Amino acid sequence: MTDSVSEVETGPVPTPEISGLGVRLREWRRRGGLTLEAAAARVGLSPAYLSRLETESRQPSLPVLLGLSRVYGTTVAELLGEQAVAHDPVIRAGRLEPGRAGGWSYRRAGGPDRAMQALKVHIPPAVQDTVVRVHPGEEWLYVTSGRLRLTLGETVHVLDPGDSAHFDSLTPHRLAAASAEGVDLLFVHTLLQSPVGGLCVDPLSRVH
Repeated sequence: MTDSVSEVETGPVPTPEISGLGVRLREWRRRGGLTLEAAAARVGLSPAYLSRLETESRQPSLPVLLGLSRVYGTTVAELLGEQAVAHDPVIRAGRLEPGRAGGWSYRRAGGPDRAMQALKVHIPPAVQDTVVRVHPGEEWLYVTSGRLRLTLGETVHVLDPGDSAHFDSLTPHRLAAASAEGVDLLFVHTLLQSPVGGLCVDPLSRVH
């Protein structure tokens, strides 16, 4: 996690919409057998700040909630006390309509409102080589056809069919086709409640 205590401690106190969050944070921590010190260290927070979250004197940011959900083996929705929704585990081919954004074409390969979002993506050649993305979460991708040029920070990787990558989305990253026919990907990310287009179209100066 990259949130420093000095950044997150300035957040507002909890609103009624997430009342009880502190109790749930404490319950999930104890369920995992973690002390304040151990849990805070895994997320990159101070024990004092995590204690303030559990007593609801501070409200966590989304990156902090995401980090805590991973450490506790749950979801942000459960930490927020949202009611679980029954999901159909099977996604039938052709059920979900394809879409386009910024030259990419995509089709959802997973259900909505999940902690992970899965897509089948096609990136045409010479599209979006200058778009840099930075956001909380993780991304995993698998090249099914064509070649992908993946830039992570200052390092450029070229992936062939069968190659995959798994990285922290806070690392500035760019995706582009490195083959004349474009590239097809299976793509999974953990950016909660993000429109698909938000992953495919982003001005260079915007951090989403």
